[in-house]
Amino acid sequence: MQSVASSRSFGLHAETNPRFHGLLRAFKAKTGCPVLVNTSFNVRGEPIAHTPEDAFRCLMGSEIDMLVIGDYVLHKREQNPNLILDYRNAFDPD
Repeated sequence: MQSVASSRSFGLHAETNPRFHGLLRAFKAKTGCPVLVNTSFNVRGEPIAHTPEDAFRCLMGSEIDMLVIGDYVLHKREQNPNLILDYRNAFDPD
């Protein structure tokens, strides 16, 4: 995990983004925490995911269990195991 000593907060309104607002409300109802943290989505040494294909490759090469893109939900355990990537020894740890 990368450590950075800064952050930016963003407000969200139900009127302008009802779908994401609903996600945040559901997350708060389930966890009691009204905040989500957004970070870059990539495996160390790889570029940040810009396409669904990039995101899928990140899913298959990381410890992430699930990928959600729009209405699509991909559980890693349901994917072809031959597509799993192993980055553990590809890069030096921090």
